[in-house]
Amino acid sequence: MSRLTDLISQAKNSNVQLGQDLEREFKALTSRVAFGLNFERHLPESVELPQRPVRKGDKVRKKTPRGSSGPVDERLWVVSQISKSGKRLTTKLRSVDNSDLKTIKVDVEDLVVVAEFRDYLYPGLETTETLECSEVQKPYHITISGENYLVLKTLSYTHRGKVDVIYIDPPYNTGARDWKYNNNFVDKEDEYRHSKWLAFMERRLYVAKDLLNPEDSVLIVTIDEKEYLRLGLLLEQIFPGQRMQMVSTRINPSGSAREKEFYRVDEYIYFVYIGDAAVQDCFVPGLCISSQKSENEAGNSNENCTEDLEKTLSSVRWPSLLRSGSGAQREESELKFYPVLVDTGIGKIVGAGDVLPLRENRKNYSPPKGLTAVWPIRKDGSEGRWQLNLASFRALLEKGFIRIGSISKSGKISLYYLGTGLRKKLESGELVITGRDDFGGIIVEYSNQDGISGRPRTQWTSRAHSSTDHGSTLLRKVIPGRKFPYPKSLYAVEDTLRFFAANKPNAIILDYFAGSGTTVHAVMRLNNQDGGHRQCIAVTNNEVSADEQDVLLRRGLRPGDADWEKRGIYEYITAPRIKAVTTGKTPDGRLIEGDYVGVEPFAIAKGFSENVMFCKLTYESPITVTHNLAYSRIATLLWMRAGSTGRVIERLPERGWAVVENYGLLVDMDCATAFCKAVISARTVKIAYVVTDDDHCFQAVTRRLPNSVEPICLYESYLSNFELEIGE
Repeated sequence: MSRLTDLISQAKNSNVQLGQDLEREFKALTSRVAFGLNFERHLPESVELPQRPVRKGDKVRKKTPRGSSGPVDERLWVVSQISKSGKRLTTKLRSVDNSDLKTIKVDVEDLVVVAEFRDYLYPGLETTETLECSEVQKPYHITISGENYLVLKTLSYTHRGKVDVIYIDPPYNTGARDWKYNNNFVDKEDEYRHSKWLAFMERRLYVAKDLLNPEDSVLIVTIDEKEYLRLGLLLEQIFPGQRMQMVSTRINPSGSAREKEFYRVDEYIYFVYIGDAAVQDCFVPGLCISSQKSENEAGNSNENCTEDLEKTLSSVRWPSLLRSGSGAQREESELKFYPVLVDTGIGKIVGAGDVLPLRENRKNYSPPKGLTAVWPIRKDGSEGRWQLNLASFRALLEKGFIRIGSISKSGKISLYYLGTGLRKKLESGELVITGRDDFGGIIVEYSNQDGISGRPRTQWTSRAHSSTDHGSTLLRKVIPGRKFPYPKSLYAVEDTLRFFAANKPNAIILDYFAGSGTTVHAVMRLNNQDGGHRQCIAVTNNEVSADEQDVLLRRGLRPGDADWEKRGIYEYITAPRIKAVTTGKTPDGRLIEGDYVGVEPFAIAKGFSENVMFCKLTYESPITVTHNLAYSRIATLLWMRAGSTGRVIERLPERGWAVVENYGLLVDMDCATAFCKAVISARTVKIAYVVTDDDHCFQAVTRRLPNSVEPICLYESYLSNFELEIGE
């Protein structure tokens, strides 16, 4: 600026008016406040790789001494030498910038490899387990343990431009140490908290953008009030010219406390429509009208549920099972006087006893042990009758069309049933089943609002979206004893995805903030409802929570230790949850109790006919890749790029080539003829990988392949994909 002010001063000396005009404009420019985002993009970002072996030439950081929870030594070093003395491996380190010319010796176990986002990284995937629960060929759902930015860069090799939906629930930056930046939890005292969050999000969104199908796809991001304004501007900046919309959704009916402020019951969902993407006209129960009270508002427990059902359900009025008005006495219809049997311990109707003839006294009836007999007794104490005969009652009870309205403190039980008119509306689709209440009866809602259309508005208030009832509570059933903070409602994610995946039975859905694995779970449910072959790729790190970290450090554990890693998000929550819901069994082998609600309720223990592959991100060197020494860890990437179905060519074929359902691999150019014949015969092969550094040989093989097969030169295509610096 000093040079510019000097020039203005010179202009004033030679032409006073011109100088004054320039000075006025200069002051106006320098006094403007920039509109939009203003944050420190240059903030560096790196990730520690505690399970990566230390190699010569690696950047490393010294680990905190065992038993200490003190500050981390942030200095980076380069491993210049590794030597062995007995069972100990010792390294010599030099400073990264060579400012410290002397070298120091440190045991390998006291070092952790650090990857800065501007470094070259060559990723692989190590498959740790597979679940094959489908008899038909479906794409495997992929769960990946690894730093999500690095996994996104990895997916740029396998899924560039192929993803139909990205759904993410990123850290909300509450200041409660809910996320890490450069291996440290970010708290509300950090003056760069918002800049770090924006830099963190921007890097990942730019990579994710390249994965989305440019013709028709959608990005979905959930957020609360802490960062929604900045996120909106960031999305507009990264996706210029694309349509964007924000929805408000109620996820916590009872409210989350905000100091000296209103209780917060909702959060926001941003939708960025890419290309021709549009909200699909599909049936999503509970989003078009939801005037019902939430479970929390109505009382979650049986003991507290004392309100009449007519008061609880203002949108759908269920008739009382007890006949009223004329002809309501017992003697008017002898066949409609029978005991309804209720297990008050669990608050559930279990059946009905036989019809009691008029000549017999109900007081002489003894219900089965542990059950309570509910008789049709009128308000004046006289004996009345039910609306239904015994056969009709039992038929409707089996469908969930009989329900308990309330159990009072005195033990009085009110019963309701879904009348003929309501059942017809259910058959026509005007009414929809959105779940089951605590007493086992169905919950029904109108499928549209004021008869306009089934497409929802921008305010969602479905009770099925309660994160307490269908997030935390569901997770406790699936993986008992394991806690995860603020899991999403399964049905909230399912409903959100349905608007963009209902008409895409082969959609690829990515969640790179996978957390407890709700998105994979939701995609499995969508497939179960219509027989779809949608695939979900779920990515999460294996970090422990802030509180858990403090405890583990005091126990003398450090990242990389087996007892530390088994408490990480991926190993302790994500993978076990996905295994459990797929198989229908808890981690200890017990059948999961309870039923799903919403569309097509069924027992959770039934599981899903789905395939899942569990992977960990690895980090390879270009030398081991080009010399075929890392093939087993590149193999899964090649399979994923070919569609993630069928078999994986897990090892280099001894005969020089291999062909499976979706792809083929040629490693010996002398076998090119046999390889090409096998590819042509297979007819289902999509990709042919040819391992050669000779372009003429590669082109010769390419000319012999069908036009429907994509030829890829290994490992040139793999290495070049990651050759550019992956950071700023």
